[in-house]
Amino acid sequence: MKPLTSSVFSFEKLRKEGFCYVDKTEYLWQLIRNSGESYFLARPRRFGKSLTVSTLKAIFEGRKELFEGLALYDKPYDWKKYPVLHLSLGDYNPMNDTPDKLNRYLVQKVCQLARTRHIEPLVSDDPSAILGQLIDTLSENGGQVVILIDEYDKPLLDNVLNPDIANLQRTLKGFYGVLKDRNAEERFLFITGVSKFSHVSLFSELNNLTDISMDARFATMLGYTQQELEANFPDYLEQAAANNHLSMDECKEKVKAWYNGFRFHANSATVYNPVSIAKFFEQGGEFRNYWFSTGTPAFLLDVMKKKSFDLESVLAKPLSGFAFDAYEVERIDPLALLLQTGYLTIGRTEQRYSGLSYYLCFPNLEVKGSFQTYLASDYSGINVGAVDSTIYRLADAVRDGEVDTFMETMKTFFAKVPYDLHMKSENNFQVLFYSIFLLLGINIAAESRTNAGRIDAVAQNEDFVFVFEFKLNRSGEIALDQIKDRDYYRRYMDSGKRIVLVGANFDPTSGQLSDWKSEEVKTR
Repeated sequence: MKPLTSSVFSFEKLRKEGFCYVDKTEYLWQLIRNSGESYFLARPRRFGKSLTVSTLKAIFEGRKELFEGLALYDKPYDWKKYPVLHLSLGDYNPMNDTPDKLNRYLVQKVCQLARTRHIEPLVSDDPSAILGQLIDTLSENGGQVVILIDEYDKPLLDNVLNPDIANLQRTLKGFYGVLKDRNAEERFLFITGVSKFSHVSLFSELNNLTDISMDARFATMLGYTQQELEANFPDYLEQAAANNHLSMDECKEKVKAWYNGFRFHANSATVYNPVSIAKFFEQGGEFRNYWFSTGTPAFLLDVMKKKSFDLESVLAKPLSGFAFDAYEVERIDPLALLLQTGYLTIGRTEQRYSGLSYYLCFPNLEVKGSFQTYLASDYSGINVGAVDSTIYRLADAVRDGEVDTFMETMKTFFAKVPYDLHMKSENNFQVLFYSIFLLLGINIAAESRTNAGRIDAVAQNEDFVFVFEFKLNRSGEIALDQIKDRDYYRRYMDSGKRIVLVGANFDPTSGQLSDWKSEEVKTR
């Protein structure tokens, strides 16, 4: 078996040291075949953007020998060597950031680039002036220049809640604005990032920049399709199947459920996250979270709370294509962040009167379980380990049909919530309950919420159906009566299972489940 790596993003090193490489050069051929093209590609973190940039760098440096056996090798391409400017902002550190610090960082990055090209940079505190001079000098000495910018948006993503983010944006706007004035000097321009921020010159001024982030032709350029996974990793799949005592078909289905599911066009195939699948195979096929362990989405959760984001509604209702557009940093949209960072993806589409509508979902079990755990932890102020142990106890109670054990466990969980994080906001209460129930695999009805703050939830296993009704500042008796009055349980009467109704009340002042009532329905 060829060796795998989840940490090497240098195309040259991958090829020279014999690591497994899934051939994506047919897509790159489509990008580079015409001169003067400019592209932007947004993808979630750890999805192969840096490797793609490294591969393009090798192409434009004329390193044909590295491509032997790949699709690009036999294409009608001249392999001419171009001066390449490869700028990555991946090492950006946001600690106590200000526009002046960002400006100095950009100056340092461009000066480093200049010196690697044996060019003495301008003595200037203006990074755009130094970048412009560098492009001009390289063009004069070596013809058209190839510019590759990786993680262009990291200074903004790392500062989404920084009060000074508008000024940070203006700094980047001036810096990237240099690229517009030098179209004639550019053989090829390729920019990657996680998000599509408006008003940073890229999308407001570079009118020749083609955004291929949601382009059907390039939807599977990063990540692995099911066909690519099976063709490139058959031995690793066999090993994973054996280690988990599964048949090959069972193993493939489980791997797909855990790590596949990212979709970047309404009609495209879904893909695997390449880092997750590499780590999975490296660990001999151990099913657990790998992608999330590379960094928790703290800024996402902060934005969701600040905006009182309604995750339940987003997952239940169709959305227009505007959700995928660029957005302004002054009005951060949690939905756009969740989509562009890969925590949500396109589940299915539906043609409606106003055009194509999108239904969103979590891509896979890895993302769903981890995100919901961190969501519950963040909204409760309780550490991730404690959330996990609570979920296990709740799941056991559902399995055994122990209503009081379930509710006592929920009460104990809420008692641990720090005083200053008590559910002062109805939205916080709803998000926390929603995330806990989803972690249990409990279905929450799409239209369950009302202005009174209730959440209907149905938990099922082989033997039981639990119908929950939660009230704010009422009583468990009232909640139970509502279940019975509105016949919420009627659809389950022919299921052959025991049906248990649970009405509960939550006191937002104390942050506690104050009381609950339960009753089993006679089905015969």
